[in-house]
Amino acid sequence: MGMLTVEIDSDTEKILSELTSEGRPTTDVIREAIRIAGRLRWLEQARADAERLANDPDDLAEIRAIQREFGDSDACSS
Repeated sequence: MGMLTVEIDSDTEKILSELTSEGRPTTDVIREAIRIAGRLRWLEQARADAERLANDPDDLAEIRAIQREFGDSDACSS
């Protein structure tokens, strides 16, 4: 397991103090913050990928072709 040393500003120190005020270990708070940041990054990447695919002419053409083949404009919604 690695060790991390971080220099924090006064605003971050205040937030950290609030998050640990009820006895929660600083290490646990920092680990959770890193995990949340990782999830947020994953969600942002997923959003960007979905937006890119939704605007991709080749993908849109494929969707229209599938819809025509099935004769159903909702063919790809389910």
